[in-house]
Formats: sequence, structure tokens, C-alpha cells
Amino acid sequence: MPLNEYLDRWLFDVAKNKLRARTFDNYESLLNCHVRKKLGAKRLSDIQAYEVQKLYNEMKKVNYSPKTIRHVHNVLSSALKQAVKWKMLMQNPCDICELPRSEKAEMMYFTPEETAKFLNAAKDDKYFPVFLLAIETGMRPEEYLGLQWKDIGFENKALSVRRALVVKKGGGFIFTEPKTKKSRRSIPISNSLIDALKIHRRNQLEERMKLGASYQNFDLVFASEIGTPLLHGNLLRRHFKPIRDKAKLPKIRLYDLRHTTATLLLSAGENPKVVSERLGHASIVLTLDTYSHVLPTMQKTATDKIEKLMRGK
Repeated sequence: MPLNEYLDRWLFDVAKNKLRARTFDNYESLLNCHVRKKLGAKRLSDIQAYEVQKLYNEMKKVNYSPKTIRHVHNVLSSALKQAVKWKMLMQNPCDICELPRSEKAEMMYFTPEETAKFLNAAKDDKYFPVFLLAIETGMRPEEYLGLQWKDIGFENKALSVRRALVVKKGGGFIFTEPKTKKSRRSIPISNSLIDALKIHRRNQLEERMKLGASYQNFDLVFASEIGTPLLHGNLLRRHFKPIRDKAKLPKIRLYDLRHTTATLLLSAGENPKVVSERLGHASIVLTLDTYSHVLPTMQKTATDKIEKLMRGK
């Protein structure tokens, strides 16, 4: 059996049943772009470790990042691991390949001053409430773009994260479960955010009334002019980037607003467990590892606190 045929079988008989739609699309794309052309025509049973290693080495030569090479490796290795289970291979050739050392990317985020500057620059934008909510809650883009009005508790001043919006490959969208079990959470929200959301809802209702039956109502908090989901790419290109660049702020990504939330809270001395729960991380270990750049500041704050306590202050 050619490797390409086996990969199809693995993708659609195994991976698709276990993976979220976006993850499945990523797996399929990585195999199509990097593996199939080089190794796909070879028989599965003839794939050798040195050939897989050569694939990784060639990717490195044309400047693919260690992260991308590792992603390709993880997907291919998972596929071939299943072949071993099915006794189609004696061993997984990926197991003995050497991978480039992973380089930890520098964390990008706004400082407190930059955050205030960004929000001030965004205040007249239609989607200002999106940015305010993103920074206040630390939610992932797919989480806040999947929010429905029934998730907003105006009375108890909290919102519920129950789903994620996933744009399907080739068009369309679906709602899926949040990333992890801990991602399903309730997050308290401020009076300022509640006020912004109330104004946003009123404006949205006016747009809906004008369009009448043409408005596609999915009960989304953040929707397009016709009610369909607000796409991450459109929010980024048409709103976030122009606001960020006009304010002459660092070129962080939309996702980095989440990093901004965590960094600001940890730098201010907030309990890491509270921050971890707010972000919906699987564990506090992940939070501390991801935001290790804040640890020196936290240690300095702890030193100052213990010094004051020892002096009876």
C-alpha cells in the first residue's frame, strides 16, 4: 500500500473521529504540503528512518521553523504509530529521527500604558467591545467569537464559555466544544464591559431591524452586518491592525491580547491559579510555563512583601 493511501485511511478512519475540525484540517494540510510529495508514492512498508530524516533536513534548509518541522513530525509519527498497532509496520521510523531544537518565541503583549492607548484608539470602532472583552477576560478568539447572548449574565455580572467558533476549510463554520475541559468556565465581568455590551446589543438590534428577514440570527454577540459569525481574519485586517498601527503600537497579533491579559494580571501580583482559571488553561503548570517571563517580577514583588512583613508593616 502506498503511503498516500495509508495516510488517507488513517486521516479519515482514525484521526477525524478524535480531532477537532480545525486540528484535523491542520493535520491534513501539513501532510499535503510536506509529506505526500516527497514520500507519498513509496510503499508504506518501505519507508525508512533516513528518508524521514532527509525530509526534515530539507525543510530546515529552506528555512522552515523548528516548530513547523516538529508539527510535521508529530502528525506523521502519529499516523505511523497506528500502522505499527495495525501490524502494517514493525516499527515507527519517526522514533529514531532527530529533530531541530525548538526555539521559544518571544512573548508579545501590550504593557499597561500600551493597553490603555490601544483601547482609547479603539473606542470609536464598531467592534470596540470585542477588544475590551478580549483584554478583560483573556479568552481565546474562537471563544469570544463564539459567544451568544444567552452566555452573557448581565444580572450576575459573568459570562459563560461554552463553545468555540471554528471556520471550516473551504467555507462555512461550526460550533465545537472549547479546547479543553477546563476551557468551559465562568468569567466575572466588569461594569465597564457590561455597559459596552449593552450599547453593542442595542446597535446590533437596530441593524437587525433594518435588514429584517435578511438578517441571519445565530444569537451571536459579535456578528457581521448580516448576522453571520465575525471571522477572525476580518476582525484582524479591518479593525485590529488599523487601530494598532494608527496608534503606533507594537505589532502584536490579535491572539496576543490573551497574553496581554495574563501578563498584566501576573505582573500586578494576581494569584497564578486565578489567572490559570480565567484563561481556561488545563493546569497552573501550563500558565507558569507559558508566562515564565513574568516570574522575575513576581519574585521581586514577593521579596518586597516579605521584607515589609518582617518589619511589621
